[in-house]
Amino acid sequence: MSSTDSAILLGNARLLQRATEPRQTDTLLRGKKLALVCDSEEGEDAILFRSAAAQLGAHVSHIRPRLSDLRDPGVLQHTARMLGRLYDGIECQGLPATMVEAVGREAGVPVYDGLASAGHPTARLAALLDGDEAPGRLRQLVLQTVLLSTLA
Repeated sequence: MSSTDSAILLGNARLLQRATEPRQTDTLLRGKKLALVCDSEEGEDAILFRSAAAQLGAHVSHIRPRLSDLRDPGVLQHTARMLGRLYDGIECQGLPATMVEAVGREAGVPVYDGLASAGHPTARLAALLDGDEAPGRLRQLVLQTVLLSTLA
C-alpha cells in the first residue's frame, strides 16, 4: 500500500470515526452481500469482519473452503466465478495467497486476503487514528473504511 493510499484511507477512517451515530452508518452497505470464506466463523478475525460489515448494513455469509476441492484449478475457477455472481465482495481468511489471487482473478468482485487480520497491511493504520477508543474499535473503523471504498 502506497503512502498516498494510506493517507487517503486514514482520512476516510477519520470521517467515519466522526460519524458517531449508528443511524449515520448502518445503511452505507445496505443490500450488499459479502462472503466470508474461512474454516470457522468463531475466530477473532471472522468476528471482526462480520461485525464491521454488519454495522454498515451488509449481510455476511460464512462459507467453509472445505466444501469443495479448491486445489483443483477447474473447481477453483468455477467456485470463484459462482461466488462472484452471488456476492459483492469476498473475504478469504486462512487460505494460501496463491488461492486468494486465483479467486480474485476469476470472481469479478473485490476479494480480500485476511483484511480483518492483525497481519494485514491496513491493521497498522488503526494506531494512527485519533481518539481514546479501544484498539479493536479503531481497527474496525479502518476495516469499514476499506469495505466502503471498495464496495459502495
